[in-house]
Amino acid sequence: MKVLKFSLGELQANCYFVIDGDNCLIIDPADEASFILEEIQRRKLKLTTLLTTHGHFDHIMAVGEIQLSFDAPFYIDKEDRFLVDRLGETAEYFLGYKPSTIKPKKIVYSTKGKFKIIKTPGHTPGSVCYYFKKEKVIFTGDTLFKGSIGRFDFSYSNKKDLANSLIALSKLPETTAVYPGHGEATTIGSEKNNLGEFLNFLK
Repeated sequence: MKVLKFSLGELQANCYFVIDGDNCLIIDPADEASFILEEIQRRKLKLTTLLTTHGHFDHIMAVGEIQLSFDAPFYIDKEDRFLVDRLGETAEYFLGYKPSTIKPKKIVYSTKGKFKIIKTPGHTPGSVCYYFKKEKVIFTGDTLFKGSIGRFDFSYSNKKDLANSLIALSKLPETTAVYPGHGEATTIGSEKNNLGEFLNFLK
């Protein structure tokens, strides 16, 4: 398995290509759909699935446009569907202007692959992580970053849920590589001390 990271859009959300042979799934198709489509074509990849760690606009802006070219299903936890429905207005609120958006289609609420979906609510009610146990890799979205954790001040965020989600992640093997929704990669072991501090803060 090969992982490619591209930081895209004005908020520099991390978009990941997870490649197995010539098959590719994309985690958090953030923005800049034309760039993503060009990379798929340039690398001669077969796009199988679009996944997101949560429904915030900066992680899903490119989905609709990608689906105009590929018949790939888009998986999101059903608890975050409301964020997809308000994609345009949320993007306008945070960016200060109304971007051109195409809402995702072919939305699915179940999927399977060589990964385990770990539900990690808190930042949003439908936040999830994708854990590739054999490869010792987890994609954490905006739940856990290098040296930080996701915001929990949105009206739909839940501080207690976020704390429980972080506890669950802390139980993974320390050698597990963490690919977050923003910023650089880290490991569970490297974040152990930080997690303790964050959990105290969330009490």
